[in-house]
Amino acid sequence: MSTTLTPTEAAPVRGFTREGVEALSRAKGEPDWVREARLAAWETYEATPMPSLRDEQWRRTSIRQLKLDAVAPFAPVSGPVARLAGAPEAARAGLDTPAAAEARAGLVLQHNSTVIHHDLRRNLAQQGVLFLGLDEAMREHGDLVRQYFMTRAVTPEHDKFSALHGAFWSGGVFLYVPKGVQVELPLQARVYADADSPALMPHTLVVVEAGASAVFIDEYVSPTGEQQGLSNSVVELFTGAGAQLRYVSVQDWGRNVYHFNTQRLVAQRDSATNSLSILLGSRLTKSNVESGLDGQGATSEMLGIFFGDGAQHFDQHTLQDHLQPHTTSDLLFKGVLRDRARSVFAGLIRVEPHAQRTDAYQANRNLLLSDKARVDTMPKLEIGANDVRCTHGATIGQVDQEQLFYLQSRGLDRGEAERMIVDGFLDEIIQRIPLAEVRDRLDLAIKQKMGLPPSAAAEEDDAWLDEE
Repeated sequence: MSTTLTPTEAAPVRGFTREGVEALSRAKGEPDWVREARLAAWETYEATPMPSLRDEQWRRTSIRQLKLDAVAPFAPVSGPVARLAGAPEAARAGLDTPAAAEARAGLVLQHNSTVIHHDLRRNLAQQGVLFLGLDEAMREHGDLVRQYFMTRAVTPEHDKFSALHGAFWSGGVFLYVPKGVQVELPLQARVYADADSPALMPHTLVVVEAGASAVFIDEYVSPTGEQQGLSNSVVELFTGAGAQLRYVSVQDWGRNVYHFNTQRLVAQRDSATNSLSILLGSRLTKSNVESGLDGQGATSEMLGIFFGDGAQHFDQHTLQDHLQPHTTSDLLFKGVLRDRARSVFAGLIRVEPHAQRTDAYQANRNLLLSDKARVDTMPKLEIGANDVRCTHGATIGQVDQEQLFYLQSRGLDRGEAERMIVDGFLDEIIQRIPLAEVRDRLDLAIKQKMGLPPSAAAEEDDAWLDEE
């Protein structure tokens, strides 16, 4: 299932070095082409300046407190488990009930940087579906993985953190659905982290071939630790001609984690892709979510939910990249902020000169529950064709006092009334989550964020924010 490594085999020191890249690849027993790709990404990383407030995409997000030399590039665990019951209890929470197993088609579970369990329904395996850890896929299906891995969607040249990921990625999942195969039940992957000062770099690679379909749920979970943590993930999605894919990402890291993520879709002719990004955790998140519509008739629906409290900081950049004629994209990101939380949203609809008959829509809606919360939202258009329909908009508002008064007049206290308004605000997106276990967790997280005054963790966040 996975290779077991010891700390001395993988990364004996904290921080990132070329020697660390070589040690990690050697410890995993990787093919030459993987090691060479890692080293090329490292060279790109070293040649790329660290982003600063002088860069347009970063001028509202400071990472000067991020200490890359304080995190461990690899956090190995004891090894694979044949049965889910053998995984750490916290890692498998909510996954090991009969109802949960019945509701999904397969599961990949990662503990820190190592995949420790994967399973897939037999009928899907017999049809050629692959659903396993990326490390194992590199060894067993290298020719297939190599066609897609960090070459056609997200490359090391995308930015500094994508290059770092290309050099030090570890773990992650590979989903391959052959031509014409229909996967009816959701496939689920979870990364659970409890290591000291982890640097987690899982890579998700999804390939759905022509005429096939799949639903995939990607989760990132950890408790809040005492030491700074780093998550630097990449998601590459490929949909073939006429394929259908629903992809859901749930980020619920602890408040000690800096989270960087780059996700890009490559959509072929007449494909339909629905993606949903859910941000709940981390101290700071910097996320890029992109759709590349590379075939005529391709459609992409991009949805997002984020809820910040304390002094959480969410910075999201989206790109609806229309590369061919007759393509459609529809984006809706909704967020709720309380306490001193901050959101930055920068969305771009880009239409190439030959991409006529493009139909694109973009909206960012924000609900503020505090006078100290802040939103910067910047929807943008870059139109190179003259026969298109492209619209965009953004809203920022506080809870309507008349709605609060009405609900309180019906016997609800203020907290309950606010929770009901928030539920209604987010409900149109929440109902599109295809797995009840994920919906329930999101509902619980929202209740926890709504139900308590700023906690000790939030007060620590405030102190951190004052230092920025």
